[in-house]
Amino acid sequence: EFFQYASRELFIRKKETKKFTLQNLVSQNNGSTTLRNHRLTLEFTTNPAWYAIQTLPYLIEYPYECAEQLFSRFYANGIASHIVNSSPRIKAVFDQWRKQTPDALLSNLEKNRELKSLALEETPWLLDGKNESDRKKRVALLFDLNKMADEKERALTRLRKMQLGNGGWPWFEGSPDDWFITQYITIGLGRLDHLGIIDIDDGGPLTDMVRAALRYLDNRIREDYDWIVTNGHPDEDNLSEMHIQYLYMRSFFGNVELSRDCRPAFEYFFGQAKKYWLQKRRYMQGMIALAFDRSGEKSIPAKIIRSLRENALVSEEMGMYWKEMYEGYSWWWYEAPIESQALMVEAFEEVARDTAAVEDLKVWLLKSKQTQNWQTTKATAEACYALLLRGMDWLEKPSTVVVKLGDVTIDPAKRDDVKTEAGTGYFKVAWFDGDIKPAMGNIVVAKQEAGVAWGALYWQYFEQLDKIKPHDTPLRLQKKLFLQQPGPTGPKITPVTEKTTLKAGDKLTVRIELRVDRDMEYVHMKDMRASGFEPINVFSGYKWRDGLGYYESTRDAATNFFFSSLGKGTYVFEYPLVVSHAGDFSNGITTIQCMYAPEFASHSEGVRVKVGR
Repeated sequence: EFFQYASRELFIRKKETKKFTLQNLVSQNNGSTTLRNHRLTLEFTTNPAWYAIQTLPYLIEYPYECAEQLFSRFYANGIASHIVNSSPRIKAVFDQWRKQTPDALLSNLEKNRELKSLALEETPWLLDGKNESDRKKRVALLFDLNKMADEKERALTRLRKMQLGNGGWPWFEGSPDDWFITQYITIGLGRLDHLGIIDIDDGGPLTDMVRAALRYLDNRIREDYDWIVTNGHPDEDNLSEMHIQYLYMRSFFGNVELSRDCRPAFEYFFGQAKKYWLQKRRYMQGMIALAFDRSGEKSIPAKIIRSLRENALVSEEMGMYWKEMYEGYSWWWYEAPIESQALMVEAFEEVARDTAAVEDLKVWLLKSKQTQNWQTTKATAEACYALLLRGMDWLEKPSTVVVKLGDVTIDPAKRDDVKTEAGTGYFKVAWFDGDIKPAMGNIVVAKQEAGVAWGALYWQYFEQLDKIKPHDTPLRLQKKLFLQQPGPTGPKITPVTEKTTLKAGDKLTVRIELRVDRDMEYVHMKDMRASGFEPINVFSGYKWRDGLGYYESTRDAATNFFFSSLGKGTYVFEYPLVVSHAGDFSNGITTIQCMYAPEFASHSEGVRVKVGR
């Protein structure tokens, strides 16, 4: 008998009523007589936009004193003060998190331990969970107005001291000036000014700092132009990602005149963008659209928005996104998915003025937070900028959701035994043993307001291994055993079925096929094996295969796979076994679960294997 689970993700994003089914619960594993219920858990978050707020302390408390991190502190404090000043209700929510519902400030890795297949202490991610919880617990301190003003001033003073005489910033103090770092910081300052959070034209130190950075960046673009004219081919496509980012950066500062010797370079790359925009990445196209729109050139932005719209994928659950932006991306800054999506939010709001598209784009960002921990200051800053300061205000209005499981209704507003978390509206309800009915697998969710909400229903039960039926979610598993046999042209493999009779000494290959429909982090896969099989690979270690890195741990009864990052796609894992002794065995199942979002879990079916004497 094996402790098992099945789950059903619940997702709703507007004022509507939706139906879902947890099929394994409804069918009770096709009427099995050996199945025993353990626990049924419903959890729901009615306003997950608040999770973006909980990421802001990461920007402020990142430990390294490089220019990018110093600016991130200034940026986060600017956003935080703007949010607090926009609504007194928001500060009250933070106080409730700290005093009444401290679990709101736990990392997603530490939450819901009873719903996870593996204790966090048994994974490589224990410190990741602790670190995220620690920074969330400091979120109320972050939003102290006096502290914010002090932190902003301190970060700004450090940034001014780090700026070099030529106007550029180094990455770390003592390093040479860095074009990308300087351009990134200047873009951030432009955004804060664009939103009215700072005033770069106040004539003070901030004005001097920005104008010095602009002179530096104008000179870098002029140097590139001079080299192309002298040594290159000016009529060809010479437009790089740095040039496009420069045009986007310059669009925030239309009131700052270009010097006479830099204007030909600006006009050259502006013309290049007009000519070659269609051949650039979507991220770059969004930057070009914004740069042109702010300059008063409307025809090119209209074409770019039309092209982006025609090539976008739109779904009820995932919102609006672009396939090529998130498949096969590398570590280059211009291929980063979170930053790319945040830029698209800006473009569709400012250029297209399309509220519906903006909300669709923000849905994808929020869904990425559901299964991933934004682990860079750049990604966190860009996502917060897009989610909190663009489009509809998702923080201001409370959201309510009513859930029906069969004939059981859960309305948090009308039940004293259901406590909701301030801000996020999170609640959790559980039933045990005899209180669990198959009809509770028929789920109806009704939302009273616009905006995204999500949750999950988890069913935990005991069942004999070989009677467990497969369970699919956005994670899908298929496990097969193959018998290795010698052939005239070399070893061949044949599938092992319930009719196959093995013998001691036979070599087997385990093949696991995994399909994932979205990017996830902190994923654990466990492959059980029959007690009559022994692994040939007994050493645990980190492996890299077909573009995927993971840690493989061989234990007595199973092989564990730990994926810190698992991208959307299809993966095949194989490893060898040897048959050790005779018997009739259950081969076990393969299970997988996203430890960051345990509602994303799946398992293969159980089968029996026979080993003859």
